[in-house]
Amino acid sequence: MSSLRQKKINNLIKQELSLIFREESRTVCLGAMVTVTVVTISPDMTYARVFVSIFGGSDDKTVHKNLVDKMGYVRGILGKRLGKSLRRIPELDFKIDDSIDYANNIEQLLKN
Repeated sequence: MSSLRQKKINNLIKQELSLIFREESRTVCLGAMVTVTVVTISPDMTYARVFVSIFGGSDDKTVHKNLVDKMGYVRGILGKRLGKSLRRIPELDFKIDDSIDYANNIEQLLKN
């Protein structure tokens, strides 16, 4: 169960990461459109799991690998933006959110 503070920080990180991905699209996202769907932060606020949906651009796995490789860069930008709001910037763990693909697959199975 998330506390109110965790929920606020989840939303804050989600908004800021969305802006970072939009502004740094060429370097971080390889030109693909990356959408942050869910952020969950650990109770001690040192670790954040970030689920992203990747549309367009190159292969999803390539974009995800680049996100993981550029995690330090993204965390640095996040630190500059949230430095006054958070004492520590959490470690980021990017995961691909495949719920849309799963829903499309179920829909196709139901149609047949």
